[in-house]
Amino acid sequence: MTTLPISGSIKMTGDSWKPGKRSGETNLALIDDPRGYRTMVTKIAPGPLGEMHAHDEIEQIYVIEGDFFDDDASYGPGDFVLRMPGAMHRAGSKNGCTMVIVYAPLVAGAT
Repeated sequence: MTTLPISGSIKMTGDSWKPGKRSGETNLALIDDPRGYRTMVTKIAPGPLGEMHAHDEIEQIYVIEGDFFDDDASYGPGDFVLRMPGAMHRAGSKNGCTMVIVYAPLVAGAT
């Protein structure tokens, strides 16, 4: 896990898989920058909708394999979900899922 580079690009490998906040969730952290930028690969086990919550950052989800759902829709491989800061939601999976999740702060004047 690393912070953003000051300039240019860097090649990174993720840390090892670690248990997530919820039961049946594991995360491979790629970026964890104190300015609010986070990127991870997440695997979730089959399970019901979790608790309602929101994030302070923009949340972007790209489904790699399996299925994922929330109160609005169901998603499968190749689907992309975008949630703006403060959007209340809860999510689950019928058969398990692997996804890339990116959190980024909303830049002032960008709306």
